[in-house]
Amino acid sequence: MERKRRSFIKKAGILAASTTILPNFSFASFQPQQKKLGVALVGLGYYSTDLLAPALQLTNHCELKGIVTGSPEKIPIWKEKYNLKDQNIYTYDDFDKISNNDEIDVVYVVLPPSMHAEYTIRAANAGKHVWCEKPMAPTVADCNAMIKACKDNNVKLAIGYRCQHDPNIQAYMKVGKEKPFGKVRMVTSAAGYFDGRTTHWKQQKTMGGGVMGDMGVYALQGARLATGEEPISVLANTFTTRPDIYHEVEESAMFQLEFPSGARASCHTSFGISMNHLKVIYEKGSLQMEPHSSYRGNNGSMSDGTIINFPIENQQAKQMDDDALALINGTDLIVPGEEGLRDITVVEAVYKSAAQNCEIKL
Repeated sequence: MERKRRSFIKKAGILAASTTILPNFSFASFQPQQKKLGVALVGLGYYSTDLLAPALQLTNHCELKGIVTGSPEKIPIWKEKYNLKDQNIYTYDDFDKISNNDEIDVVYVVLPPSMHAEYTIRAANAGKHVWCEKPMAPTVADCNAMIKACKDNNVKLAIGYRCQHDPNIQAYMKVGKEKPFGKVRMVTSAAGYFDGRTTHWKQQKTMGGGVMGDMGVYALQGARLATGEEPISVLANTFTTRPDIYHEVEESAMFQLEFPSGARASCHTSFGISMNHLKVIYEKGSLQMEPHSSYRGNNGSMSDGTIINFPIENQQAKQMDDDALALINGTDLIVPGEEGLRDITVVEAVYKSAAQNCEIKL
């Protein structure tokens, strides 16, 4: 198996391509330690509390310095647990005062999607770099406004696509780019889980709910990243099996994509079905990932017996360290705002196709 693993690394050119492919082996880690970037989390829900804040205890190039919350009862808990200073704690009302805080370099927006544009723009106007959770925003117009605000204020915008920082995902991206098995012919990509909640923002249209922006972007990215192309047409339908819960937004979606090379993709996403897999059919072989968008690690295999199973300690920590290093070194972000915009462009087309019951050209 180890021989096959080395064969794959050589074949895909992973070692030569980028140090981001192999976790914990960045050249920057051998340089003298620079000041860690201070990060303020905006919104203290599950993702911040259970994943991002713990991950920030593992990072080498950034650290948790502040919070922004509308829940006063959470403040003493976070203050004690993470040794936060009073001056680094904000409410949504006084958030703009963060512009005067030199300890905060990055604002990480972890709010319902309907609030992403507002707080990204406010953070940019405050002169802070922005990391924004996915989906980037409910509309293309919002995404463009976010990108413009960051450019106008000379700050960087990264989207929280942790998977693109995972060396296993980067591995299948390399296969699609370097084509050791020829062109991609067909992709099947699925991402979903059973959500038993009934009053979460994901079930509310005004807050940016619906499966397409949430789990749907994983299914979409599986196809986009595997082909290395942007789709040129979409044919989609959306549905629900629980109309008492999903009466404002879709519970599930199925959509087909066509790419410039002729490759096709069949994508599935749901809040009612657990699924997490990717299969790519090439001219002379195949690749399968299961899972392909998990928090706990992704792995797969190829038709020649090669195993894709690179270790990664924590996706969120890797994501934030990669983004912090890009800011420190002035290099390109792995997932800039433009990448989030590409997904939302397709998400809008999915909704349009489902509503009109026809193929939408992109």
